[in-house]
Amino acid sequence: MDLIDDEALTASWVVANRDMNRERGLTGRDGYTRVLGVDIATVLTDLLSESPKRTVAWLDLCCGSGGALREAASLLRERDRLSITGIDLVSGDEPPPEIRLVTASVTDWRPDERYDLITCVHGLHYVGDKLGLLARASSWLTPDGQLVANFDAAGIRLSGGAPAGRRLTNALRAAGFVHDGRTNRIHRHGPADVELPFRYLGADDRAGPNYTGQPAVHSYYEPR
Repeated sequence: MDLIDDEALTASWVVANRDMNRERGLTGRDGYTRVLGVDIATVLTDLLSESPKRTVAWLDLCCGSGGALREAASLLRERDRLSITGIDLVSGDEPPPEIRLVTASVTDWRPDERYDLITCVHGLHYVGDKLGLLARASSWLTPDGQLVANFDAAGIRLSGGAPAGRRLTNALRAAGFVHDGRTNRIHRHGPADVELPFRYLGADDRAGPNYTGQPAVHSYYEPR
C-alpha cells in the first residue's frame, strides 16, 4: 500500500475537508459536552474552585475556530486564572486574553506548560501518527490532569491492512488509557511517559468514511 507522510497528509483533501467543521460550540447537539461526554465548563469551574491559588490550563487539540474555547471562557467567573490554548492548522479570529490560538500541526507542536485538561474533538481521525500524539499528550498533563478525545480504534491498522484490534486495545489499557469502543472515546487520568509497542509507518487518506460518516485517515503501524 502507498502510504503518505505527515507533510503530504497536511495537504490532503481529507484533512482540508475537516476544516469545514470549524464552528463547533461547547454545548448543543454537536457540542463538546455531548461529543466528549464531559461538561467542559463544569470541569474547569471545579478545577478553579479546588485550586484557588494557581492558574488552570486547558489545551484543545484541533480546535477549529476556537468557538467552544471562547464559549467556555465566557461562562467562567475567574477568567484571570484560566489559561486556554487551542491548536489548529488554520488560524482563527483574535481571541480574548485568556485564550491563545496557535496555528500549527498537532504532530509537530510541543507545549511550554502542563495542562489540567486536554481535549480533542474528532481531530484524531485526521492525524497520521494517532498513537504518537496520544503518547506525547499524556506527558503534558498535570498530576491530576485528564485527557479525553474521540478515538476510532478501527483507524489503527497493521502493515498488512488489518485493524490492530485487541493488540491495540490491550496495549492502550496497559499504558493507562481507558478506551470505550461503544462511544469511540479514549480517556486517561494523570501524566505518564507512554511507549506504545507500535512503530508508525504512514497514513492512508483514501480510507473512506469512519463511524462519523465523514472521510477519515487510517494510520498504519507495525508491532515493535
